[in-house]
Amino acid sequence: MRAMSKKHILLFQINHKRKRMYVKAKRFGFTHPEVVAVSQELDTLLNKYQRINSL
Repeated sequence: MRAMSKKHILLFQINHKRKRMYVKAKRFGFTHPEVVAVSQELDTLLNKYQRINSL
């Protein structure tokens, strides 16, 4: 897969995960385990995006 396609897919996933995290945080609070889990998933996506951008 081309790097540009990967970037677009990752950006979509990042934005989706970020929105999901905000919804959960609003419902449960930022320290709730579900919110922390989504935050960690978001961190993983952001790290992947950063690696692709640094190539």
